[in-house]
Amino acid sequence: MNPLPCPQIEAGALARRYATIRAQSLALAAPLSEADAQVQSMPDVSPTKWHLAHVTWFFETFVLERHEKEFEPFHPRFRVLYNSYYNAVGQQHPRPQRGLVSRPSLAEVLAYRAQVDRRMAALLAAPHDLSVGALVELGLQHEQQHQELMLTDIKHVLSCNPLAPVYRPSWPLVSVAPLAAAWHACDGGLVEIGHRGADFAFDNEEPRHAEYLRPFALGNRLITHGEWADFVADGGYAEPRWWLAAGWDWVRQQRIEAPLYWQRDGHDWQSFTLHGLVPIDPHTPIVHVSYFEADAFARWSSAQHPWRGARLPTEAEWEHAASAQGAAAIAAGNFVESQALHPVPVARAGTGLQQLFGDAWEWTASSYLPYPGYHAWDGAVGEYNGKFMVNQTVLRGGSCATPRSHIRASYRNFFPADARWQFSGVRLARDLD
Repeated sequence: MNPLPCPQIEAGALARRYATIRAQSLALAAPLSEADAQVQSMPDVSPTKWHLAHVTWFFETFVLERHEKEFEPFHPRFRVLYNSYYNAVGQQHPRPQRGLVSRPSLAEVLAYRAQVDRRMAALLAAPHDLSVGALVELGLQHEQQHQELMLTDIKHVLSCNPLAPVYRPSWPLVSVAPLAAAWHACDGGLVEIGHRGADFAFDNEEPRHAEYLRPFALGNRLITHGEWADFVADGGYAEPRWWLAAGWDWVRQQRIEAPLYWQRDGHDWQSFTLHGLVPIDPHTPIVHVSYFEADAFARWSSAQHPWRGARLPTEAEWEHAASAQGAAAIAAGNFVESQALHPVPVARAGTGLQQLFGDAWEWTASSYLPYPGYHAWDGAVGEYNGKFMVNQTVLRGGSCATPRSHIRASYRNFFPADARWQFSGVRLARDLD
């Protein structure tokens, strides 16, 4: 047996947390029109309307259906329509066709949410066993993941419009002098990584286990737009020696010349953001680059400097370094709560590691694989993580679109090597011996 983690949360506190997180999803959708919420711009992107319904389906299917007396679904066909990938639950509507589902309307989806929320409030107000709390917490963590996806997906949707529409009109950034790039040395040796403690964690963060690390160094901050512009100007996307074979094939087949959302403005570059089309700020962390691009940049960067050896960190190196920073590093991060919705420059001159949490998900060199002794959760929710442990690469740290309460040092995100519509960026590493 491998049950869900069950943090001890008082029933009233869980109900309040449920209401808060559910309201945050609606707030993220509020700037959008019904037409905005309908569009699916590529298979990896889901319509905002689908996200709002799917996270509601999760609570209806995994909590209410199991624990509500005299359960009746809001709509029997929603069980298939809003099932993402849970084969144990049944059939799913094809992912690439989510944007074709014009009905139910956005108003009907919001009514679905409201009804499920009323039923969930009643369930949480009544006596219930610990398994209910565990499923509700999983559902809330799941909704926070989709809150980030709502932002990254609508950014892609709006970027396809030649009018360059704005999701949020105010531009939050001010010019900040860049923090000089430096290396932060980290001891090697036998270290432990993976989740520990009684708080919630996904099954892919466990079990905690030992890893041996050689002495290494991490870049003190994320790679910036300005540094990436140098890579572009030096012909980085046209030079095969920087690229993995699969990455070079991808660059040529897709005709990639720059990060996603970059556009030429004469001799300069602009980038599409959730605040509209703006000139790239050379001091902000680079985002929307794939693993292929991150790895190529590391190889190019290594060749530009006498120390050589620049590479992407392993996830064990990243977690070992991040864990040493403590909770203060998360508290200082640029997450969705800051409302910047864009990575920001380092705001202070620090001597340690900066920007470990928030701003940009950091590509690692580690394939997404099970930890030694890993066991998936029991039941249908066991499909949440384990079945994706092939052809994916791990990212760490969260982004400017991630809810702060959702992240921790042991959190493992993962995407295919060519994915770049997420706020994914780069921190370099190198060996010290």
